[in-house]
Amino acid sequence: MTQTPKKLWGGRFAEATDGLVELFNASVGFDQRLFEQDIRGSLAHAAMLGKTGILQPLEVKQIQDGLNAILEDIRAGNFEWKLSLEDVHMNIESALRDRIGPVAGKLHTARSRNDQVAVDFRLFVKDAALELASLCRGLRAVMVSEAEKYLGGGQGAGVETTLELRVDAEAVPPAPLILPGYTHLQVAQPILLSHWFLAYAEMLERDESRFLDAAKRMDESPLGSSALAGTPWPIDRDMTARELGFARPTRNSLDGVGSRDFALEFLAACSINMAHLSRLSEEMVLYSSFEFGFVTLPDSHTTGSSIMPQKKNPDVSELARGKAGRVFGDLMALLTVVKGTPLAYNKDLQEDKEPVFDAFDTVSIVLRLYAEMLPKAVWHAETCEKAAARGFSTATDLADHLALGGLPFREAHEVVGKLVGYCVQYGKQLWELSSEELKAAHPSLNSSVAEKLSVQNSVRSRMSFGGTAPERVREALGAAKSRL
Repeated sequence: MTQTPKKLWGGRFAEATDGLVELFNASVGFDQRLFEQDIRGSLAHAAMLGKTGILQPLEVKQIQDGLNAILEDIRAGNFEWKLSLEDVHMNIESALRDRIGPVAGKLHTARSRNDQVAVDFRLFVKDAALELASLCRGLRAVMVSEAEKYLGGGQGAGVETTLELRVDAEAVPPAPLILPGYTHLQVAQPILLSHWFLAYAEMLERDESRFLDAAKRMDESPLGSSALAGTPWPIDRDMTARELGFARPTRNSLDGVGSRDFALEFLAACSINMAHLSRLSEEMVLYSSFEFGFVTLPDSHTTGSSIMPQKKNPDVSELARGKAGRVFGDLMALLTVVKGTPLAYNKDLQEDKEPVFDAFDTVSIVLRLYAEMLPKAVWHAETCEKAAARGFSTATDLADHLALGGLPFREAHEVVGKLVGYCVQYGKQLWELSSEELKAAHPSLNSSVAEKLSVQNSVRSRMSFGGTAPERVREALGAAKSRL
């Protein structure tokens, strides 16, 4: 391999870095993404060096003017990133030296690349956590709006969001839309579609809070920790923390440069959020299939087949489901990196950025896509309600009826279980049984119980707090809107 020139840190080295080592060692291919954060950190550090008298005012101005000019060059695409300079930090420092001369070297006074990279990364991850919290809130608002749309009575799009929500008046049902609820993917009990939407709204609310909590815990500036032990220079870490928008400086220099739990917590929150979105995706794939037929997804968020002209594939949901594993892998990758690293900084920690970048990019696009897609999807009330009536979904209502009459619930459960077996044998539904057939199962039963076995009555009866009865769902909807 060819040899490369000495580095800015090359004073004690008599031999240039081997080319293959250089390729293996470099991170500028991905960490150049931190250029905004790196320059922000350097501007704050320079201002602090000036305030404390470590640098002269003219030196501070030269450095800050140079950094701002470099920032504009990078934004305009006029900056050459050099692999030989390893990373974003050394590329910018080298460019600053070329632009303003030897005074650029004074910027690194009382600072190490260890605390420099730590502050850049914290700035990025904190902003990423806040952005994903905002996107979770946006999708929450969509879930709440859709819940209102399908609750009946011509209501819809009642939640103010930054998203454009278009409600098709013809798609709004006059009565609450009933959906089959499942356990073990077997029809269990009827629920309201609005109740289903609000379940995901609850998950997203917790996801949002996890991102916000993570942002609070990482709201500390490691700048000033230097390599690992602090610095003898009379720096003001509180000033740089304030300048960068952090609540406070980190309390321990070893922890400041050597810890990545803030990134792990961010990735954990991303993973939980993607688990929720993957569950949603699985249901959208199933419910939009021909066999279910509950919902029609918009053409704008589906694709076709290169050979089968009839196909309409739920690619957004399938990809979201698949990419959940990718985000889980990002978390596992960083856990594996940090588990064996002694304090403080180790080159292993260079591997912290790509998983975070990947998870952030993946989660943000999935949240945006669902916020766009769900308001354009159309749910089919008649198909959903027919499906909700299948599979003896109101059997529990019949058992509850017997229990309310004084029969112990376990006995009532057995009576109804035998009736279901009878219906399966003779191809009937519970509400189709005659008085004689019902009385043969239990003396208190007759055909008058049939009305209790409709999906509408079943849903209306679920009046417990958090239940699927329309009154309870309206209360939950109001509470969800107020929390937004």
